[in-house]
Amino acid sequence: MTRVLGVLVVLIAVAMAAIAAGNFGFGPVVITREDEQKLVLLLGRVRVVTSPGASLRIPLLEEVETYDARWLHLGTKPLPIQTRDGEQLTVDNYVIWRISDPVRFRQSFTGRMVNAFDRIDGIVRDDVRAVIGRHTLSEVLKERRGAIMQEITNKVRERLVEDGIEVADVRINRTELPEGTEKSVYARMRTERERIAKKNRAEGEERARKIRAEADRDARVIVAEAKRDAEIEKGIGDARAAAIYAEAYQADPEFYAFLRSLQAYEKTIGTNTTLVVSPNSEFFRLFESSGLGREGEGGN
Repeated sequence: MTRVLGVLVVLIAVAMAAIAAGNFGFGPVVITREDEQKLVLLLGRVRVVTSPGASLRIPLLEEVETYDARWLHLGTKPLPIQTRDGEQLTVDNYVIWRISDPVRFRQSFTGRMVNAFDRIDGIVRDDVRAVIGRHTLSEVLKERRGAIMQEITNKVRERLVEDGIEVADVRINRTELPEGTEKSVYARMRTERERIAKKNRAEGEERARKIRAEADRDARVIVAEAKRDAEIEKGIGDARAAAIYAEAYQADPEFYAFLRSLQAYEKTIGTNTTLVVSPNSEFFRLFESSGLGREGEGGN
């Protein structure tokens, strides 16, 4: 029994040692983590291990190479680019990528990451320069920025897929004007904005003149129509008044004459009014007919 326990202990120790050696790439056990993918090489034959866990290999005969399975970030150096309208830009971008086929990746770059970095950087710089060079400054900065980035991503992805590399995205970090041309570009932009502002002001003034002219014309039409209607109503009123006067006169001519005279006196003679007229004037006919004139003469 003791001998059996000793054998089990030895076997467990050997297994643990094999697993520990597998973590460092030695021994018959190959340990693959979730963020890794491995190639097991034997006499030109390649076995790919991508599933996390333990697998076996032939010690001393099979060689194991480990590659990253995660998405990786690669930033590129600032790149001077001339746009279609002749503007100079300094573009700083980055790439999100991963090793999708470790066999092709090993064949393309002999398993060296630095070679892959150089290859990705060169392709990205070429495609960024080519695509941005076909667009204007305003399109790169604002109008078509998203579409430009998508076009660059598609081109880079197509060129690197044969190397076992999958590209998720190519993005611009910064888009800056070179120091020497920044002032001239700003001056040109300011001139363009001033031209647009003058055009808008001129169009606004022209519309204002038209609106004022239409308002004046409408006002004149409204006033003329109001005066016309007023004259019509006045004429109707005068006609009705004349008809009423005529009816009153026909009904009692003497009373009508008396009433009209009183109205004339009321309008003519006010407080502290002095009149110099002949006593025989028609204006005082009512005073004479009422005897007021004779009383006045007797008093004189």
